Amino acid sequence: MKVFLNKLRALYIIIVGGFLAFVAYSCSDDIYNDSEFVAGETFTDSNIRLILIDTLTVSTSTMKFDSIVTSESTRILLGKYTDTVFGTVTASSYMQFLPETYTIDSEAVFDSIVMVLGYDNYYYNDTLQKNTIHIKKINESLKPENDDYFYNTSKIGYDEDDLGFFEYTPRPLAGDSITIKLIDDFGNEVFSKLQEKDIVNIDEYRDYFKGIGLLPDDVDDGSVIGFSKSSENTYMRLYYSTDTEYESEQDYLDIQIDATTTPIPFFNSITADDPITPLQSLTDSKTNLESADSNNQSYIQAGIGIAMRVQFPSIKSLYDIPGSGTILDGTLKIKPVAQSYNDHLKLRDTLAVYVVDQNNELTETLSSTSYAILNRDNQEFNDIYYEIPISYYLEELQLNDRDIDDALILLPPDYNSTVDRFILNGNGNGENETVLELTYGVYDED
Repeated sequence: MKVFLNKLRALYIIIVGGFLAFVAYSCSDDIYNDSEFVAGETFTDSNIRLILIDTLTVSTSTMKFDSIVTSESTRILLGKYTDTVFGTVTASSYMQFLPETYTIDSEAVFDSIVMVLGYDNYYYNDTLQKNTIHIKKINESLKPENDDYFYNTSKIGYDEDDLGFFEYTPRPLAGDSITIKLIDDFGNEVFSKLQEKDIVNIDEYRDYFKGIGLLPDDVDDGSVIGFSKSSENTYMRLYYSTDTEYESEQDYLDIQIDATTTPIPFFNSITADDPITPLQSLTDSKTNLESADSNNQSYIQAGIGIAMRVQFPSIKSLYDIPGSGTILDGTLKIKPVAQSYNDHLKLRDTLAVYVVDQNNELTETLSSTSYAILNRDNQEFNDIYYEIPISYYLEELQLNDRDIDDALILLPPDYNSTVDRFILNGNGNGENETVLELTYGVYDED
């Protein structure tokens, strides 16, 4: 740390004898930021100085998970757009449906069948461009191959012919849903099998109708839209009518997303093809793309599993400062790259912070209260940054209570249900680089 001492911006508070009441630091096994540090007798009966340090080395890189679980996504994701950095982002969704009843009056006559997709207010990129929806009939059992989950990389077979086709301009905030007419042959077949008692229970229905896929068109370049998984908002509706003595009465049967089966037969397929060359080097989860090899930047992409990775290799050099000391406060500040975001490619107010080991295996959430919070106080001067309180984590590294090869990663809290992307300044980026600001208390120097 001696090499760093000449670079320190130091504030000295000298206290000769007497008593110093000092509360400055959190220390809890469960919550990193909400507990108290109270100076002990050894600390308070000595000469103390506080050192503000912002020159410790921060190592930044980018990693990518091999896959992420999307069968537990909170929404249906559907759409496609091309990003100049992350490539062509495509979201498709696959799900099983079950009718609410298996009985239709023997005198009823089929009318039509439609699919209703309810918006859930999520969208990403340009909603002024048209999107397309192809509705496909799945031709394989919608069951995971190896475990209880589907992933963003999972695949399922489907018939090439469309059950339905719809071109629309998304209105995720102004509208409540879209309605797509499905082909009569499909609707009539479902109607007949239920009416004639060819299908009378869940298992028979699953054997006949394995589910549907919702896919964008190959040439779409608009946005990814979120639709609700709730049976109240998203469903197929089979219309039929029955003649009475005086008129024809119309009725319907709803066929809803199967939420009763475990594992739930649902997943979002999310891909990003042809990203910039540095991102193409992320071929497995153990690979770290150093910021120095990617324009001094780090990257985050939800849905795909790309995360910014941060390490603190010089934290133990604090021991080179003469005297006994302790970390009183530590804040990591990370700036988004200017002009990498806009009204279509939005910055979110929070990012979740996780801990990974040297093999990039996710081991824990940093804490239930630690998030990267976007500070917009000086936004008019284009000075915005994410700040993360990490004093307790740093002390664990310094005291060998945590493996020095551990790292922090940043992802959106709902990374398996969105496609949000971020470009952040890493180390080596001059005045905009990622910075660790420490307050270090030193006592008993002599």
